[in-house]
Amino acid sequence: MYQLANFASQPDKTRGRLYAEPESSTRSPFQRDRDRVLHSGAFRRLIHKTQVFIAHVGDYYRTRLTHSLEVAQIARSISRELKVNEDLAETLALCHDLGHTPFGHAGEEALDAAMQNHGGFDHNAQSLRIVTHLEQRYADFDGLNLTWETLEGLVKHNGPVVGAENPIETAPYAIRKYSEKHDLELSGHAGIEAQIAAISDDIAYNNHDIDDGLRAGLFTIDDLLPLPLVGDIFTQVMSTYPSLEPRRLRHEAIRRLISQMVSDVVAETEKRVNENNIQRAEDVRALSYSVAEFSSQMQESHLALKEFLRAKMYRHSEVNRSMSKARRIVKDLFNLFYDEPHLLPEEWQELCDKPGSETTARIICDYIAGMTDRFAVEEHKTLFNLSEHNYR
Repeated sequence: MYQLANFASQPDKTRGRLYAEPESSTRSPFQRDRDRVLHSGAFRRLIHKTQVFIAHVGDYYRTRLTHSLEVAQIARSISRELKVNEDLAETLALCHDLGHTPFGHAGEEALDAAMQNHGGFDHNAQSLRIVTHLEQRYADFDGLNLTWETLEGLVKHNGPVVGAENPIETAPYAIRKYSEKHDLELSGHAGIEAQIAAISDDIAYNNHDIDDGLRAGLFTIDDLLPLPLVGDIFTQVMSTYPSLEPRRLRHEAIRRLISQMVSDVVAETEKRVNENNIQRAEDVRALSYSVAEFSSQMQESHLALKEFLRAKMYRHSEVNRSMSKARRIVKDLFNLFYDEPHLLPEEWQELCDKPGSETTARIICDYIAGMTDRFAVEEHKTLFNLSEHNYR
């Protein structure tokens, strides 16, 4: 194992857990966090939660689980190059999507709209709620009792949550609630491992969306050629291997694209560390901007790719139709349970109070957010199709 850089999160200097526990004799605190995430029910359910395509479209498209594993691999690679804590970066990559609803962002939009009178819904905040409250596996506490560094990175991997223009009152419900008992220093940036997990998320989803979009026929390689960097790499591969079959061409180009993005992040991060004379983890948090980032040139290419995918993939008519169905399923389920909470499973009913209350709305929100795509579809069919006679 390499010597960690001074500005890395040092496992022997962790700020600890909300509930004190004896340390493991075989694992560092961050390795233990990773293992708790891996063994959680919420992580297992990611296998049937989708990114863009609803589960029935095909078995070869990414799910939240495969996406999280890809993010973790990229995060470990970047962390190793920068000599920061791989275990913490991997943990954050694995748990960053735990709070996502079924049906990707369409499900989140529908659930947020349904919860507008009760604090709204945010998948990052829901991830925190899962690991600090909803996972109930241990005898002494709710949640997974993860380290401060993991919780901080989970909440702030996209940057500070509160500030002069964003007081704590505007923060998502779960973050406000948790901050009452545990200070995650919401006004500052997270440590470098959380920033690496965030940029790894960008690298992973943009590249696997190219793969999934080409596979689904939503766009072609010719459509990609005008894009900066992406077009250059596909052109290079086609020139080097003029007879390469489309599937292998796609994979070879995407492999090279990921490699270039990773190298760019490593170089840019090293540059920012040196320019700011960063010596400690606290120096990373004290800056007013992220340390782990793309260079300006790579950022331009990255934004051009995102805009392309937004136009050609996320707004494609076939995707729009599926997402419209998904929003209706989530909306229907929420409204029905909100009016008739006695239709919830018994263990969830026990957590509710009267119909229409904020407590009941939040419990229903937790229940729906935890559903997989296929379970949400089946639940909707059971409750709304009069020909169905399924009993629990």
